[in-house]
Amino acid sequence: MREQLEAVVDELRRLKAEGTTQVFVSDDTLERLRAVVAGQGGAATVEAEPDVVPEEYAAPAYAEPSAPSVPVRKPAAPASNAPGLRWDGQPIAPIPAPPVISLPKGSKMEQMDWLRERVLTCEVCNAHLRPGRKLVFGVGTPAAEIFFCGEGPGADEEQQGEPFVGPAGQLLTKIIQAMGLSREKVYIGNVMKWRPEMPTEWGNREPTPGEVAYSLPFLRAQLDIVKPKVIVALGNTAVIALLGLDPETKMKDLRGKWHEFNGVPLMFTYHPSYLLRNTALSVKRQVWENMLLVMERVGLPINEKQRGYFLKG
Repeated sequence: MREQLEAVVDELRRLKAEGTTQVFVSDDTLERLRAVVAGQGGAATVEAEPDVVPEEYAAPAYAEPSAPSVPVRKPAAPASNAPGLRWDGQPIAPIPAPPVISLPKGSKMEQMDWLRERVLTCEVCNAHLRPGRKLVFGVGTPAAEIFFCGEGPGADEEQQGEPFVGPAGQLLTKIIQAMGLSREKVYIGNVMKWRPEMPTEWGNREPTPGEVAYSLPFLRAQLDIVKPKVIVALGNTAVIALLGLDPETKMKDLRGKWHEFNGVPLMFTYHPSYLLRNTALSVKRQVWENMLLVMERVGLPINEKQRGYFLKG
């Protein structure tokens, strides 16, 4: 039930970003939500629609997380620079001015190792890290032609210290494999290097402008090292941060089109987590068409089977 509630919140955020001002909610749905708030969420269930997709790009199977001990979700930190509350009930510490990153001379690998150490020892990053969790730097080859950029770590990522390892990450891996590549042949990173603090153990929130601003120099340095041929921005937060957009920008007017970041072509598409919630074949085809454009831009071979993914037979 927890995952379903988070999906509702994420979907409402997406609709708002695309300019939707009104959403119809049925009486039955309202009753289910009231039951959750009243502490009776275990009785409400939502049946998932069957999802038949090509094996190369199927969503991974994963266990449904156990429900939290306290069913009422506390408010997340606001999407402004105003502080919120963290896991221990204390206010989130203010975010200082962004760091200045000057890469040393050396090979791509030497520069990336230096930057990784700079991030992992960053006092500000570590001050916002939940005890026992890890900062998330990035993975892949510094010689990658494609740089996949997401928003920030989730619960699975901060436990393992690696980006995109949860259900959405497993789906991203399948997308990369369907392109004829592997995680080792691309670079995968995030805007945020730590998971934005929450007053609960579960759930995620969008990073504040201050958090994004502090984290961007690290991401820019990663991009300066890799020098990819194409950047793939996964989700609204990533493209807003990279292109310096107003958060109120209607994302539907930008998705699936070529943009540019410091002279590098940038493709904006849905975050894999959205594909886990929205199983419509048309949405999968949208993302795949975006990936076909990326493949063409970097000169990857495309066979007829790949061109036919998610087309109605």
